[in-house]
This record gives sequence, structure tokens and C-alpha cells, in this order.
Amino acid sequence: MTRRPYAADPAASRGRLHPEPPSATRSAFRRDADRIIHSVAFRRLKHKTQVFVFYEGDHYRTRLTHTLEVTQIARALARALGLDEDLTEALALAHDLGHPPFGHAGERALDACLADFGGFDHNAQTLRTVTATERRYPTFDGLNLTWETLEGIVKHNGPLTDPDGKAIGKYRDGGVPQVIAQYNGTHDLALWSYASAEAQVAAIADDIAYDTHDLDDGLRADLFALSDLAGLPVIGGLLREVRDQYPGIDPSRLTHELVRRLIGKLIEDVIGESTRRLGVTAPTSSDEVRAAGAAMVGFSPMMASTDRVIKEFLWTNMYRHPRVLGVMDNAEIAVRELFARYFVQPQDMPDEWAQGLGADVAGRARRVADFIAGMTDGFALAEHRRLFSKV
Repeated sequence: MTRRPYAADPAASRGRLHPEPPSATRSAFRRDADRIIHSVAFRRLKHKTQVFVFYEGDHYRTRLTHTLEVTQIARALARALGLDEDLTEALALAHDLGHPPFGHAGERALDACLADFGGFDHNAQTLRTVTATERRYPTFDGLNLTWETLEGIVKHNGPLTDPDGKAIGKYRDGGVPQVIAQYNGTHDLALWSYASAEAQVAAIADDIAYDTHDLDDGLRADLFALSDLAGLPVIGGLLREVRDQYPGIDPSRLTHELVRRLIGKLIEDVIGESTRRLGVTAPTSSDEVRAAGAAMVGFSPMMASTDRVIKEFLWTNMYRHPRVLGVMDNAEIAVRELFARYFVQPQDMPDEWAQGLGADVAGRARRVADFIAGMTDGFALAEHRRLFSKV
């Protein structure tokens, strides 16, 4: 599809914190996507889990497979809406880089460990990963991504503050995460505005992937059954539709066909609703998308309600399932114990992480959290065995 006037324009990018000469063959946003793919943090996603820890089996989704699925959905949406596909891809590829081992259990543990030092937020850690902890270049830390990619990483779910700088939304009570606030002090990401339409597409693609693929993994793990889905809006109708069309279809093929059709329904809804919103607002630039005062990309009211029902079902029947909770509780304990050990004995970390730690207690806590956040599930468990197992 032809690029629309509200798409982000790489030729008009606000640039990078550290100026670099342009590429002769790639746009600024294409370079961002390529840098993310080649980063250490991206490779580690292969061994970080979504819901199950790695030893539950190799058929479940990891952070890497989830990220690739989000990227595919995001590119399809961007193409249909006439957006910049490279920026969309970069944001989809980067969106989970800050997740620690063991998913949200690891995040809860690190947030508790850093309660006196600004807390831990996976979105803020993604920003820290691409601006500080990746060390690949001779003259700067981080990946030196464009302003548009950085603002999309931070604001893909909407503004973090009001125009006066007061935290809003999920950060209303606790404030903007310290990592984001500190970075924003040196490189203003306009926390009060919406992000580009490309960032909004990456966010909704994440929702679509979670809704559909966690249903698939939950069914595969026998945490719930197809019969449990029959009463859910949209999904129940799709189940009946597939069974009517293919009488006697085996459960595995039925599940795949259900997920395939559900993805299609959700994507079609986002395209239709977003096209409607963009048509009403008629932005003529990406900056007008940012200033619109409301998201330009999203589900229709009916599908937004369905999305909430699916998430509630998954929360009750998957994320809070006793089998999952037992594994995650143990993982959370392991992360807490690793943090406590490294904080008191930083020499137990590799030299590159242990060196240079002085009397700054907050700096030490953040360095330890950076080290743990970068771990894969397997490495975290191996480190825990090394430091705490009694031989």
C-alpha cells in the first residue's frame, strides 16, 4: 500500500543522540531494526519464557518466538494502514528486550529488590537495554537508535505524563519509572504525547499475539480445554464455524484453525477501526498523530470488549493456574536470592559487571538488576545452583 501522509518518515527523523553519517543503502529506521536483531539482548530472548520456564518443554512460546509473531502481525497492520514498515518492525522486535528471566515473576522480584532504588519496570528496562547495557560501538553505549524508535519503546501504550509532567495511567500512583525519567532528562522523548502510529501498531500487535498464542499454549499444556472456550465472545462462534465446516476434525487441527481465524478477525478489526479513526482525524503528519489526544490505532468497541474477556480468561485459567503459580513462585524466590547475593558480594558476578562499583548503593543495585535482567532462564537457574546448592 502507498505510504500515507501520517506515516513516520525516516528522511525527517529527529535523529540519534549521537550523530552518525547516514547509510547509503538503508533508511534510519531499517538500521534500527537491524541493530536490534544483531543485539545480544535479542539473541537472549530465545531462552526467556513467556509463561512456562524453559524445562516445561520446547513446544511452548519463548520471548523470541512471541517477538517474531508480534513482528509479523505488526508488519501486516503497517502495510494495510500505509505506515513505515521498518519503524514498525524495529518497535515490535524491541518491545520485550527488557524482560528479565521468568517473565512477570522475575519482574515482580526485581521490582521488590529495587523498591528503595527506583523500582524495576520491563518497559523502562527495554529503554535501558538499548541506550546503556548493550555495548557494541567504540564511541557510545547502547544502540544509538533514532528518536522515533526510542519514543515508541517508551510510549507505545500511550503517554506517560500529562502536559505538565504529572504521571498518568499505570504510572499515576508510583510515578514515571526512574530509568525513563532520568533518560528523558537528557534526551526529551515528549512523554506527554502519544507515539507514532507505528508504535501504536506494535502495541496492538502484541495484544493480538498474546490473546491468540497464549490460548494455543494453554490448550497445549492442558491448563484448559476447547470446551472452556465455547462461551467466549467471537471465539465460541469461530469454534462452531470450524466444527460445522470440518465435522470430526481432530482437536489439534481444530486449535490451529481456531487460532488462525481469531488472528485474522482481530487484525481485520484493527484495520477497520484504525482506518475509521484516521479518516475522522485526518492527520497529515506523524506529529499530528502524536498530538491527536487519543490513540489512532486500536480495536473497535466490540472487539475491545472481547479482548478484555480473553485476557480475563487467560488470567484466571492460565497465569493463575496452580501449576504455573508453583513454578513462578520458585522462580521469583531464585531471582530475589540472586539479587541479594550479588548485591552483597558483587565479585560473584563476571568481572565486567563487578568492576567499578563504589560506595553508590543505588548504582550498585541498578548494576545488579541489569545483570540479572539480561539473564536467560537457564543461566539464572545455573547461577542459583552454583551459588546456593549444597554439595
